[in-house]
Amino acid sequence: MADLTLTAALMLCLAAAMAGWVDAVVGGGGLLQVPALLLGFPHLPPTYALGTNKAVAVAGTAVAAVTYAHKAPVDVRLALRLGGLATLAAAGGALFATAVDKEVLQPLIMVLLLAVAAFVVLRPQFGVHHTERVPSRRRTAAALLVAGAGIGFYDGLLGPGTGTFLVIAFVALLHMNMLNASVTAKVVNVGTNVGALAVFTANGTVLWALAPLMAAFNMTGGWLGARMALRRGSGFVRVVLLVVVTALVSRLAYDQWWAG
Repeated sequence: MADLTLTAALMLCLAAAMAGWVDAVVGGGGLLQVPALLLGFPHLPPTYALGTNKAVAVAGTAVAAVTYAHKAPVDVRLALRLGGLATLAAAGGALFATAVDKEVLQPLIMVLLLAVAAFVVLRPQFGVHHTERVPSRRRTAAALLVAGAGIGFYDGLLGPGTGTFLVIAFVALLHMNMLNASVTAKVVNVGTNVGALAVFTANGTVLWALAPLMAAFNMTGGWLGARMALRRGSGFVRVVLLVVVTALVSRLAYDQWWAG
């Protein structure tokens, strides 16, 4: 922390605010925040960037979740079930984070993100209208498995695009529109952040001297993003989703083939 300049600290806070806004609307704020932390502390192991990112993101995600809950309908019981499972899964993912070769997994993530982008582009009405159908037990179980366990584990292991994947899963499996899916995703994402943060904290890889300051900016961005999404609706969330997916793919491609 001693070698962090005032300019660098301000840039990290700005990145945290922008990340909070993106996370609140559709997820994917780590795309901005993790690279910013890596640039701010190039001599520290990457796990410090991951751990500090979780400490910051959990605050902004929680504020966004509360903002959404006051204005938009959310199935609290289902969201809490998903969030509880995701918390445990994310903790497990974080435990495996240091043992997995991320260079192998990144191309697979890019393919998945490209498939998501193509699907959303080719189906313009996807997630725009709410079907009002109650999901069957089979679909609810699938959501628990895919979103709670699978995506929760992924968030602890790697992280980029977790909120985006959650939104898509909820629209596809539970017939939600983009706005309702984003609301539910925020609740689940709080759980994944808490689960992963617990592991990173136990390992001592969180920069607690900086995290509270960045968290304040992240919470502001999350509050603004949630209010904007509520005001503009599912169409706006859909556009932001496509922008975030494109940015995620570009960032992962850069990390995979051109960085270093």
